[in-house]
Amino acid sequence: MNERVRRIESLLDKADAAATELVAEVLGLYGEGLARVMALVGDEAAARLGADELVSPLLLLHDLHPLDTRTRVEQALAGAADLLSVEGDLVRLRFRPTGCRSSAAGTASALRDAVREAAPEIERVEIEVADAALIPVESLTVRPASRAPVP
Repeated sequence: MNERVRRIESLLDKADAAATELVAEVLGLYGEGLARVMALVGDEAAARLGADELVSPLLLLHDLHPLDTRTRVEQALAGAADLLSVEGDLVRLRFRPTGCRSSAAGTASALRDAVREAAPEIERVEIEVADAALIPVESLTVRPASRAPVP
């Protein structure tokens, strides 16, 4: 789907004004048709359409998706990070790394990708990396159990 969108954008960059106007009109017509479809189907069917990998981006394009941005982002994160806020085209997240610090960059990149996939209208993703809870070194040593005197 993303490749098709990139191809269309590339072709539009080279198109003359009449071709661009034609595409805008066709896009508007499809948007009106999708709006009618969404108005006719019930909540359950709308949710299924919103979850479809081909239909979902079309609904987003026409601002017809049944789920709001915040809900889509929360579902994409699936507990991997805390959603702090959604403000316009900005999402703020916080996550606590579970491995070494060097893996945090990879996790942050994966989180950004998940947010952008679920909510293409989001242009910026700010990620706060929370400090991992440290285990005190003293607790890692083995202490012999104290023995009670044997009578």
